[in-house]
Amino acid sequence: MTYQNYSLKQLQQIDAAHHLHPFTDHKELREAGSRIITHANGPFIYDSEGTEILDGMAGLWCVNIGYGRDELAEAAYAQMKELPYYNSFFKCSTPTPVLLSKKLAEIAPKHVNQVFYGSSGSEANDTALRLVRHYWVLEGKPEKNRIISRKMAYHGSTVAGTSLGGMDGMHKQLNGAVPNIVHVMMPYAYELALPGESDHDFGLRAAGAVEDAILEAGADKVAAFIGEPVMGAGGVKIPPVSYWPEVQRICRRYDVLLMLDEVITGYGRTGEWFAAQTLGIEPDTITTAKALTSGYQPLSALLVGDRIASTLVEKGGEFNHGYTYSGHPVACAVALKNLEIIEREGLVDRVRNDTGPYFAKALQERIAGHDLVGEVRSIGLMGAIEIVKDKATKERFLPAGSAAVTVRDHAIANGMMLRATGDTMILSPPLIWTRDTIDMACDRISKALDLAQADLRKR
Repeated sequence: MTYQNYSLKQLQQIDAAHHLHPFTDHKELREAGSRIITHANGPFIYDSEGTEILDGMAGLWCVNIGYGRDELAEAAYAQMKELPYYNSFFKCSTPTPVLLSKKLAEIAPKHVNQVFYGSSGSEANDTALRLVRHYWVLEGKPEKNRIISRKMAYHGSTVAGTSLGGMDGMHKQLNGAVPNIVHVMMPYAYELALPGESDHDFGLRAAGAVEDAILEAGADKVAAFIGEPVMGAGGVKIPPVSYWPEVQRICRRYDVLLMLDEVITGYGRTGEWFAAQTLGIEPDTITTAKALTSGYQPLSALLVGDRIASTLVEKGGEFNHGYTYSGHPVACAVALKNLEIIEREGLVDRVRNDTGPYFAKALQERIAGHDLVGEVRSIGLMGAIEIVKDKATKERFLPAGSAAVTVRDHAIANGMMLRATGDTMILSPPLIWTRDTIDMACDRISKALDLAQADLRKR
């Protein structure tokens, strides 16, 4: 029986009775009822009542080629007909992960040539943690097992992903993190820069916190530093240009591996295939997922640099790690077709040369001047809008995060899907957005800001 046989109320009742949602206050959701998204096309999603909503989040940072792509459905169907599943254990492989691995090595940074598959970014970060610590054991340095991360980082919601991440609320609920992971300051100049401190100097100071953590532990105890090139779920926090070169210099000086989490930024988001290429970073691992299949299938790919891979192959023996769906043939077939479409339609170049610059200009000229907006920032097709009570002092509304939720709710009610993270509105639209789509988004965001401002004045 299909969903068309159910009313919205019936679907909401069933949802409340049986479906536990991720990152949700379940009592609040049951009182309000879920919005049921039923179909989508291009840059738009539609709910059960037929409301058209411009998707400013590409699903959840992932639907880079937009919705309704028959080619991806056909690729999945053809692979399911031929070979719906076989595993990558027992010295076996299937054609699609083999060919996908070759493609990923071609588009990745030159020193990255090996791939380990899973089904989510969280799984991929679990793998990265296991692999990095295993590497140092193989190199005869088992004590070199501490990982340095950052406050407000997001690296997934498994036990290892939560531990790697720097979200306090997640740590409290975990009630016992993976040991030997420490968190240092994030490179967020808008709130953390000292009075009169330039972006350049702030970037160096934020990078210096990594060095301080290495020296405190002792370089012989530190395995790796992990970071998102641009902090995504933490609020699209874009580091100063001085930050990553200094972090990389520090890691090299102390022989600390560099783990890059590109689950959000990978596959064209910043105007290159990977943000590592945009920002000139040379990582030892790159965690990817989401846009690898544009969300049409669950798939992650941990890209592994030659230094780690060569040790794993030559000294490793059996690596006791893997998943039932590692290298799933259907997911890999969809990924291959997705990458083909991104390449064929020139979406990476479009973000770098056309829509990315236009997006940045539109946010500055049409959104930044609003009374509720303290700052806008963007890189490629990834942006943030800071909601403030006072532009001059950067004072926020209380309780924290409430104003952004008000903006978000007005945006969705007026056909614009945005996400609120703390006091930040974040955007990560499909890469198929055009200048016209960006203009449409700015119109709807401006209206939401006006309506929210009227509500907030009543407080």
